[in-house]
Amino acid sequence: MYFCYANPCRKLAFLQKPVASEVSLRPLRSVLEWLPGVALCAVVTALALELQDIEERVVGRPYLEAIVLAILIGIAVRTLWSPGPRWTRGIDFSAKTLLEIAVALLGASISVEAVLRGGAPLVLGIVGVVTASLAASYVVGRGFRLPHRLAILVACGNSICGNSAIAAVAPIIGADQDEITSSIAFTAVLGIVVVLLLPPLAELLKLTPRESGVFAGLTVYAVPQVLAATSPLGLLSTQIGTMVKLMRVLMLGPVMLLIALSMNRSRRNAATNTDRRQRDLPLARLLPWFIVGFAILMGARSLGWIPSRAIGPIDQAVSFLTIIAMAALGLGVDLKSLCRIGGRTTLAASVAVLILGCLSLGLIHLLPSV
Repeated sequence: MYFCYANPCRKLAFLQKPVASEVSLRPLRSVLEWLPGVALCAVVTALALELQDIEERVVGRPYLEAIVLAILIGIAVRTLWSPGPRWTRGIDFSAKTLLEIAVALLGASISVEAVLRGGAPLVLGIVGVVTASLAASYVVGRGFRLPHRLAILVACGNSICGNSAIAAVAPIIGADQDEITSSIAFTAVLGIVVVLLLPPLAELLKLTPRESGVFAGLTVYAVPQVLAATSPLGLLSTQIGTMVKLMRVLMLGPVMLLIALSMNRSRRNAATNTDRRQRDLPLARLLPWFIVGFAILMGARSLGWIPSRAIGPIDQAVSFLTIIAMAALGLGVDLKSLCRIGGRTTLAASVAVLILGCLSLGLIHLLPSV
């Protein structure tokens, strides 16, 4: 009787235990589950890049960059068709993991050498403008009743480097897809406006080419947009603008770290005194892997450990992965929610841009030697 009772149990336990072949197939199954969604995001990315190329051929420059077009196309696809479970795993993987990889690789394109060229007064001035703009933009966002996380995204996008800053900070604060896409969409629109208005504004304010470069580097969101905004003002303006912009981008690493520390402190304060495990978050939560990767690659670039010929391919990889992630975010956005929050986001971002412009002009007048 005992044998008949115990043997089936042992057989059942054996059947429940995964065999080695099943364990080895798990990564392959994960890839197959991600593949449809990632492929869909890649198709949207290819279409966005093609549309950007058409813009460049027709009008000479992309007024809507591929990163913005990917979001818009993704939103359009999601409006017409809601992806089912077969697609969501890959879309989520593209929106989170691929984006984190892009943020880490971004560190390889930034060197502290540009900071040393600028001189201490200009460097301190850029740090002061970015810090003041972050604080003012966040206060403005909250004043327009934006949610806490959306106000952070708008502040970072406006103050540092537009879409790249938003994409980098979003996973740290746990922003959802609607918050990311709405902040990127409206920040991108304002970025185009700034590029178009900056050359006539520089002439109206009678800024020198060097001052125009500083002004562009502090106010324009993306490096390509700096080139577009300063090219009518001369080569010196373009060179200075690019250098200042790179110094401004360099603020992204410290800002990400400070936000991660702040988020960890908030979680600790929210935890109860009795739940020690909830209060003491692991280091990976305090310092996400992609921030560590960003810092390591930035240090390697500064020390010359990354060959110069590798920078171009890395930058292309960052751009491509970011566009795929933005396509994924567009595919996951709720258009109704975006329309509900759009007006407040646009107003908050517009006021934040005006504040950043005023701070930048103030720095130019305080540093007459720039």
